[in-house]
Formats: sequence, structure tokens, C-alpha cells
Amino acid sequence: MCGVSGLFSLNKSSKINLNIKNMCDAIAYRGPDSDGFWVNEKDGAALGHRRLSIIDLSEAGHQPMHSPSGRYIMSYNGEIYNYLEIKNTLEGKGHKFIGHSDTEVLLCAFEEYGIQETLKKLSGMFAIILWDQHDKKVTLIRDFMGKKPLYVGWAGNDILMSSELKAFHTHPDFPALVNPDHQALYFKYACVPAPYSIYKNVWQVEPGSLITLDINGLSTGQHLLPFMEKYWDAKDIVKQNAAERKKPLSDNEAISQFEALLSTCISERMISDVPLGAFLSGGIDSSAIVALMQKQSTKPVKTYSIGFEVEGFNEAEFAKNIATHLGTHHHELYVTPKEALDVIPKLADIYDEPFADISQIPTFMVCQFARQHVTVALSGDGGDEMLGGYRRHFMVPPMWRKMNMLGHIPRHMASKAINAITADTWNKIGATKGHPHLADSMDKLAGIMRQKDHDSVHDYLLGFWENPYDLVPNAAPVDLPFNNLDWNGKALSFAEDMMMRDSLSYLPNDILQKVDRASMVVSLEARAPLLDRRIFEHVWTLPEHMKVRNGKGKWLLREVLARHVPKDMWDRPKKGFSPPLGPWLRHELKEWAHDLLDEKKLEDSGLNPEPILKVWHDHQAGRRNHAVRLWSVLMYQSWRMRYS
Repeated sequence: MCGVSGLFSLNKSSKINLNIKNMCDAIAYRGPDSDGFWVNEKDGAALGHRRLSIIDLSEAGHQPMHSPSGRYIMSYNGEIYNYLEIKNTLEGKGHKFIGHSDTEVLLCAFEEYGIQETLKKLSGMFAIILWDQHDKKVTLIRDFMGKKPLYVGWAGNDILMSSELKAFHTHPDFPALVNPDHQALYFKYACVPAPYSIYKNVWQVEPGSLITLDINGLSTGQHLLPFMEKYWDAKDIVKQNAAERKKPLSDNEAISQFEALLSTCISERMISDVPLGAFLSGGIDSSAIVALMQKQSTKPVKTYSIGFEVEGFNEAEFAKNIATHLGTHHHELYVTPKEALDVIPKLADIYDEPFADISQIPTFMVCQFARQHVTVALSGDGGDEMLGGYRRHFMVPPMWRKMNMLGHIPRHMASKAINAITADTWNKIGATKGHPHLADSMDKLAGIMRQKDHDSVHDYLLGFWENPYDLVPNAAPVDLPFNNLDWNGKALSFAEDMMMRDSLSYLPNDILQKVDRASMVVSLEARAPLLDRRIFEHVWTLPEHMKVRNGKGKWLLREVLARHVPKDMWDRPKKGFSPPLGPWLRHELKEWAHDLLDEKKLEDSGLNPEPILKVWHDHQAGRRNHAVRLWSVLMYQSWRMRYS
């Protein structure tokens, strides 16, 4: 895994050598093993690369790398898991290879097949900057599911591109102006969804997309989103497989097929020239990955988990039991509140764009822990989105069916009636029934009831601040790819529609962003077998009952895991991977948070303090648990202090 950067100067700046070096230095941790540069001052073009050596540790894997004819120069971050298969085919066509890196194979394939045809053959994760010496065009490519990030934007007369925004800040002409429209998106989703970034004139390449730019045909500051095109569209996969989902399939056949495919994807991701292990939380996804890894390994797999010394927030004991059953070489780290709190000042640096998924803290800590022993770690990311693992997938549809019988107007009136009762009253009622925080649940119920349809229900459940424009008064709504319904989503059930939307939105913009930054800042490569595009394409040939059944999600993955680990070791309610933020904000973090939520500081950030401070006071009084909403503001303020 690596860090990539590119710079293309419209006025052929003489400083491109210095600027590309500074860009790479800013993300050196993504590739601590070596750096490399290619500069063509005549064309005003430069590529940079920071290398984390995983496959072919020799100089033969050094980047930027030229294609065999010299037409293409590439800086590439990622892994092509089926590169040996592609290499064998290319060798059959007469191609010779110097080393055994996937980079060399990828470049050779681009020359042999062209860009679009090559991408159809790949299984992997990647962010690619590809310069065409012949046509004077640069192509930026992001992998199918959005595992690896790639930004592009303007700094004066220069087009910048890199794995992270840190690299942009090194350029003397980068203005770093916050876009208020995208600022509002952040407060809605606690991250900035692709294709946008927090800044004006900077964009993210969307998953499954590429951007091709004719450097000689651009004008300074030109809007670049019109150049983005899909080479692989998840929505098309759903449409194309509609008939397949109606075909009869026995349970045993479905389980065996899925286990075989997942085993293949895991096997490919176990290829490494450096030490390899896996994250093990004790949940279904990571346990299934580790079980199938251990089945294929001749020695104990190295597994890693962390636990919190706080009742109700610790799953390390479950992970340990599963590790013992499977016979892995297990490592666990118990984290004290102080150790977790000490991570918070680092978050603005780790996530150089506002980001507020509270599980970013333990994710960073388990990556840091694993990196002490391994350079590559497999994870269970992707199972929830594709196989119905979130509560909203299996709990909300039956609830909504009952609510929807009321009709929109009565439902809206019922929502108002719930909200008319004070939080203190709801909590008093709840206390008598063993539910002291009933106000939070009733507020969520009221929020669902006032939505008009499936789409708005999911958007509400995905959101943090329901109306972010209360916080950012100068913002205006923008179009989002995952809210574009021209693909006829009505062919899907409510649960399937939410899974699809989560795969397009929550997965790449939150989950994968979180894991990429947390792992790469400690120079660890995280691989996710469940995010193989073949897995995605396969699960969308299966009917809903293979995913959600008997009021539970991930039926198919559960059944695969049950073949290797007894159910009583993992069949329990999903907990998530989060520290006790609510109590922290009332005690250990209160002073820190109070300072960041100063009214003048909020105004200086372009925010309306009134709704924020109301939520803060309600949380401090114990009337509600507003931890996640407050965290989004605190992370924004912390980020602004670091980068303003």
C-alpha cells in the first residue's frame, strides 16, 4: 500500500520538482519504505510515489513506473489480487516481466488491452494516476468499492491529485477555502461524501469511476466533475441481476457457493511478501474471515483485538474465545480511558478532512497495535452493507410497514405528539421499565414517523444532524450520487434498497475512509475480502431471504461461520466498535469540548451556535445522549484549528 501524488502545471511552473516532492513528503507514512518521482518540465507534468513494500520488495517494484513501450507512467496505490492470473495471460501473448509486482502487470495490461478493458479484468483495491505520454492526458482511477481514496483539485494554475488532502496544503497556491455546501454535507453525514471534498475546487474520484483530463485543453479553475465517468456501476449490477434473484436456490447450495467464493477472495489476499494477520473483533464478519483464513493456513494466523475496560463496551473476551477455538496466534490489548482519550488530539492530523465516526478511535488503536507485528491485516469490512447487517436493514422495514398504514398526515401528527412530551418525562417513564434513556429511542421513532417514504427514512437514519442547514446558514443543497433514483430502485424491497444505498454511501464515505486513514497513518495495509467486486456481484444474484431472515441480518455469512465456529460463541446482538463517548463528554472530555464549543469559535467557523449549544446543554443535563451529534461539531472544530 502506498501514497500517490500528481501535479500538472498549466503554465509549466519551474517549481514542479519541489512541489511534487513536498506533496509526497506530507503523506510519507503511507509509504515509509521509499519514495520516487517522475518529472517532465516540458509538459509541466510530475508524478510522485511513497512506497509501502508488500509484493516484490526489490527495486523492480519501484514507482512511478513506465509501461513497456514508455507510453504510460503510473503512480499507483493498492493491490491487484488476481494479478498472477492476468500476468500468465500476458506472458502467453509474449510479454516479458522484469520483476513480480502487480504494478508491472497492471501497466502491461493497460498497453495490451487499453484502460477500460483492463479495469474489467481486475480484482483489487486501487487509486491510480496514469499519465499518457502520447496523448498528454492524465487518467485518475478509483477502485470498484472505493477502498482507496483519490482527490483532485486546483492550486492556482496547477492541478493537484493525491491520496490525501495533506499533500494539497504543501502547495503555496492552494487556497484551502471551505465550501459551505459541503460543510453542511459533513454535518449531515459526519463525513464529506464523494464526489465532493470540504474545499472549493477540490473533488474526490467516486468509487468505480475515472477522470480523464486533457492537460492542454483545460483552463485554470475549471470544474472537473463533468469529466468523471463510471467504468463499473453498482446500480447496474443490481439491475442486471434482477432475474437471477428470482431463481430457486437451496440453502445448502447458497451457503457452499458463498463460502467457496469468499475463500477464494481470502486466499488471494493472503499473498504477501511481508508479515500478515487479521483483525478479530468477535463479531460475525471478522470471525468468518479469520475462520476461512485459518482453514487455508498451515500455521496459526496472527489475530488482533482491543478491549475497553468499561462494562458494556468490551468485546475482546468474545474475540479471545473464537481465537482459542480456531487456534490462531491471538494478541489482545486492553485500552484504558486515558489511552483512548490520548488519541483524540491526533485525529485532525489522521483525518485531514472533517470526519466524525466515533469508532475512528478504536480503529486507529487496533491498527497501531497490529502494526507492531504485521504489515498487512485482513478485515471484515463490507459484510453489513451487502448482507443486511445493520439494524435498519432488518428492524426498520417491518416497523415502517405498520407505520405506513396510518398514512403520512396521521403519522406526522403522531410524530409531533411524541416530540411534545419532554425528554425528562420520557426518561421518567422509561426508568420505571428499565429503560432510563427512553427519550433517545422515542425521538428516533418520531423522526422515522415524520418521513414521507423509504428514501427519506434511510437518509434520516444515515444522518447525524437532520437539518444541517440550521448549523450552516449559508449552505445550499447539492446533488448526491446515492440519492439519484433514476435506476428504478422500486424493484428492490425496502431492506435491499437500504443495503444498496449503504454500499453507495455509508460504506465508501464513512467506513472505508475511516479504515484507510487509521491503517495508513501507521503504515499498515488493510485488506477486505468481503469488498471484492465478485462478492458484491454475487450477493446481488441472491434473494433477500438469503441476507435477512428471522429478524436477523447476514443470514448467509452466519451460516458459513456456523460451519467453523459454534453459534453460541458469536450469535448475539451487534454492539458496534465504539468507546463510551456519552459519559466522556460529561466528564473526562467536558472541558475540552466546552472550549471548542465556545460561541465565538463556532461563529468563526461559519456555524450557527444556537442549535449546537442547545444540544450541548441537553447532553450535559442528562436529558438526552447527543454524543454523536456533538462529536461531529467537535471534530469539525478540532480540524479547523489544525488546518485554518
